[in-house]
Amino acid sequence: MEVSACHQLHLPYPSKCSKIHGHNWIITVYCKSEELNQEGMVCDFKHIKDLIHGYLDHGNLNELLDCNPTAENIAKWIVDRVPNCYKAMVQESEGNIALYVKDEKDGGL
Repeated sequence: MEVSACHQLHLPYPSKCSKIHGHNWIITVYCKSEELNQEGMVCDFKHIKDLIHGYLDHGNLNELLDCNPTAENIAKWIVDRVPNCYKAMVQESEGNIALYVKDEKDGGL
């Protein structure tokens, strides 16, 4: 899915990313389950879109998330928020992609 949102990073060194700016984020959510639900799904794509796109789109990520809104932290936030999600990929611009994978030892699927 594509999410348009702004953010500014809090970094211990000078960076233009410390100024508020926006991206059209490309987000890929990976879910898995040992069994499908009654409707034959792991998770309804609309529910995933509502949880992510519905919450973040056209928002200020610094106000919406309780973390420094790096692509990595956004990917982790998605994995923590979406049921049965074990991996999320967040692309903030061409060639800048973060992938977060839940560690199976820490409660992953």
